[in-house]
Amino acid sequence: MAAAACGGEAAAATRALCAFSPRDRRFFAISGSDGRLRVWETANSRLQHEYVPSAHLSAACTCLAWAPPGGRPPPSKDGPQRKKRKSEVAEVDKQLDVLAIGTAVGSILLYSTVKGELQSKLDGGHDNRVNCVRWHQDNCCLYSCSEDKHIVEWNTQTCKVKCKWKGDNSSVTSLCISPDGKMLLSAGRTIKLWDLETKEVYRHFTGHATSVSSLMFTTVKPMNENKSFDGITGLYFLSGAIHDRLLSVWQIRSDRKEKNAVMSFTVTDEPTFIDLTVSEVKEEPVKLAVVCRDGQLHLFEHILNGYCKKPLTSNCTIQIATPGNDGDSTPKPVPILAAAFCTDKQSLLLVYGNTLQPIIEKVSLNTAESHVCLIRDIQKVLSLKTDVALTKVKTPVVNLDTKVLVPGIPGHSTAVKTPSSGKEKKKNKRKPGETEESIEQRLEALDIDVSKVKTPGGLPQTDSFAVLLVQGLESNDAEILNRVLNTRKENVIKNTVARMPIHAVIPLLHELTKRLQGNPYSASLMVRWLKSVFTLHASYLSTLPDLIPQLGMLYQLMESRVKTLHKLSRLHGRLFILVTQVAASETVQDVTEVNQTAKLVYEDESSEEEGSDDEMIADKDSDENWDEDEEKEEQSDEQDMTVEKEINGDSDLEPENESEEE
Repeated sequence: MAAAACGGEAAAATRALCAFSPRDRRFFAISGSDGRLRVWETANSRLQHEYVPSAHLSAACTCLAWAPPGGRPPPSKDGPQRKKRKSEVAEVDKQLDVLAIGTAVGSILLYSTVKGELQSKLDGGHDNRVNCVRWHQDNCCLYSCSEDKHIVEWNTQTCKVKCKWKGDNSSVTSLCISPDGKMLLSAGRTIKLWDLETKEVYRHFTGHATSVSSLMFTTVKPMNENKSFDGITGLYFLSGAIHDRLLSVWQIRSDRKEKNAVMSFTVTDEPTFIDLTVSEVKEEPVKLAVVCRDGQLHLFEHILNGYCKKPLTSNCTIQIATPGNDGDSTPKPVPILAAAFCTDKQSLLLVYGNTLQPIIEKVSLNTAESHVCLIRDIQKVLSLKTDVALTKVKTPVVNLDTKVLVPGIPGHSTAVKTPSSGKEKKKNKRKPGETEESIEQRLEALDIDVSKVKTPGGLPQTDSFAVLLVQGLESNDAEILNRVLNTRKENVIKNTVARMPIHAVIPLLHELTKRLQGNPYSASLMVRWLKSVFTLHASYLSTLPDLIPQLGMLYQLMESRVKTLHKLSRLHGRLFILVTQVAASETVQDVTEVNQTAKLVYEDESSEEEGSDDEMIADKDSDENWDEDEEKEEQSDEQDMTVEKEINGDSDLEPENESEEE
């Protein structure tokens, strides 16, 4: 049960659109970046068909799906003459393999691999990119989903829409039909299970953060055989999402409480192709083959028996690499494009190499080993293929006596120079007895002016600056890079950047970004190089698909510098004001003090009279104050005398006592 290549725009950009035929994996269909559909025979890796759609550039292929095995139902007409034709048509249709091709403009093409031509075209269902197509068990019915949020049911005999309904609030990216053909799984951000008769949602499943790229059922019967089976309850299905390294397994339960995944499989990168063997018995494990975007193949084997908390890791990981003999000792990895289980469920069909000419190989693996690396010489295999393909071309044998007439003046002929005559001429180039020239004589004959090569100061010219720069970038030599990048001449920088090869532009930008983070002095020099690179190689940089991650660090660095520019400007202004104020105060302190006492004073007469009157008034006030002060002093002296007499007992007697004494 192979997964057809489905998914959104982001998924299609990173994966090869390919699918195996369901009948014994006899054919393998793949659509590359050139928009051509190629059908290869898996037994001998031979190209069987090549189809170029009329709008293969504007309406590129977005998804593929093979029709299930079995013939179409013939028209129901009675009669003895029709019975014979009925059997004949059935025999022909059993061998008929139809391939459904979804396009970017919303149309679906039906291509017959037996006839080798386009059979029909389905239009009017979608007005946007088709993300996934799925055949029903009945060949007359086809389901498709699109970026326009709708799911369409097609009648392939009439090439018309049977039913169309909204599948999600956002784009619908994947579809899968249940084993009994009564239910349909659709997925955008959430997974929905639809009843195909009523077109109503039967269950919801949530758990993926990104768009779901693949859906498939892993079981055809429930594991619990005691309960009655309604065709859907108890089945498990698998889902994978874009940029997600987990494959989730879900179980359809009778109650609606459980909506989360029951288990998950972990892989090294985003899955691009999935194939599995369906479990038909309770004790039979499900075998899963997952091809990731990094070119590795992961094999899983697990019995689905309920909830599992931890993500399951692969039992075996398969990689393919080159031997690395011819001059290159390091082996290079070969990406695996697709993998599928054979009918015996033990061996695998591996598709690896490139999309234009893939190599298909049948491999029997021992899953006891956790990691397997297959060594394959791709160049040798491809060269053998080309040699076999060119065997029909016969090359004439050229003899010495043969003369070949070439286009020109009639009557003229030229003899073909055979390789043997050329060798003889090379051997007889030096006459016998002639002495061989020495190396010194040969150098003198070249007449090299050494003074022209050397430059004053030993500095290299602009022509060699580009060579030095490339050598420094490849060897990561700091001395060479400092010698080249520390130059300040604008003309030298422009000529060097203009003469450097294209492949050295990105390494130069990485080196400049690393140096911008260091000393501010070196940053001022690196900005000149950045200006020249962006000015002269802007057209090349705009063609790079991964330009944003390549220049992300440089952009963040420039953004952080620009953000601090405003604060630095304010700080610079304040410091400038402080410095000017300090300088102004220092200039004031340096000025000598001026003697402010008057050298000449002139007074008028009126001012003297007023001053004398004031003095008279002040004298009178002082005299009065003096008299008052004398009176106060006499009173205080009298009080002191009386106090002393009382103390000494010499107080004055009354007049009566004095008379008695007398």
